[in-house]
Amino acid sequence: MSLGRMPPANAFLTAEQLTEPEMTFPLDVCLCTKCALVQLKDVVDPELLFENYVYASSTSPSFRAHFQSFAEHVYRRFRLDARSLVIDVGSNDGILLKPFKELGARTLGVDPAENLARQATEAGIDTLPIFFGIKAAKIIAETRGKAHIVTANNVFAHVDDLDSFVQAVRAVLREDGIFIFEVPYLADLLTKNLFDTIYHEHLSYFSLRPLLYHFQKQEMQILDVQRVDSHGGSLRVFVRNADSGQENEDSIRKFLNLEEELLIYSFKTWQGFSDRVQHNREKFRNLLHELKSAGKRIAGYGAPAKGNTLLNYFGITRKDLEYIADDSPLKQNLFTPGSHIPVFSPDRLSVDRPDYVLILAWNFADSIMARLSSFRSSGGKFILPVPSPEVIEN
Repeated sequence: MSLGRMPPANAFLTAEQLTEPEMTFPLDVCLCTKCALVQLKDVVDPELLFENYVYASSTSPSFRAHFQSFAEHVYRRFRLDARSLVIDVGSNDGILLKPFKELGARTLGVDPAENLARQATEAGIDTLPIFFGIKAAKIIAETRGKAHIVTANNVFAHVDDLDSFVQAVRAVLREDGIFIFEVPYLADLLTKNLFDTIYHEHLSYFSLRPLLYHFQKQEMQILDVQRVDSHGGSLRVFVRNADSGQENEDSIRKFLNLEEELLIYSFKTWQGFSDRVQHNREKFRNLLHELKSAGKRIAGYGAPAKGNTLLNYFGITRKDLEYIADDSPLKQNLFTPGSHIPVFSPDRLSVDRPDYVLILAWNFADSIMARLSSFRSSGGKFILPVPSPEVIEN
């Protein structure tokens, strides 16, 4: 499926940059007929995508609660203590390492975004502002020791060379250590029409079968798999060195059975998905046209990366959406890539009351609508874009 040429989803613009040429890259999705991995055809230079990153995880209360629960579960399950080292790859602003540190573990973050690494370190979470790879892993192992736990949440899908990444994990992981990562689950993308989670940072869209294939090649085994709610539906995967214990065959078989039932490895299935996305686009465009023709004012809430895929693929501009409110100060007073819609603080919604709010951060729709209860009680309505456009009045 081709979503056309798009700018990187987190490449927000200043007012001065609006008049400058904007970099765009193809956004085409392919299915490997050998291992069933769904992946992007083109890879954008990661330094361009990640070195100055505007997404700070801790601005979301839902994510803070998610990673607090994650840390508590892992700390108990693997009996960590004050001697245990937890390394988080792609640690962002330290959202996961903070609760690990509070529980008593030693922590180290690795993140190439210098602004976020500096912010995390200043907040007490030691973070290296580097890309993770074999060389970095060996230096960390020599200077900090090997890790009991290595995590890479919403990072593993960003990696181009998965073989080298896993080799780096093995270089920094104790022999009895555990590698844990979360990735958006391909089954949820398929069944919920979550096409907007496709963007240049996400190089791979994982189901379990290609993950099993990949780790077997690397002489590692998947110990356990869990399903979690983040990002519209994700897999949490626990991996260790091969022959170091029994895998949870029941959890693995459960996911493989589900994927077979959904025909997730079939090219025909993904042709049908592409057709549904096209229908969604037409339906959404028609809805906006009707509302604008009736003189209704529409603003957005949330400026996540997936929102920019949706805006650009649907051809939404400032003529359709007056502005977007977002909680992150890193995005406020900037403009969305491609569509050039201004981003403001949510305070603007309480002053300037539109008729409709399009919730682009749909994975937080319930908490957003709860926060905007005064907007709702005064007659404001919400629009949810996926799995199919829906107006919520009450």
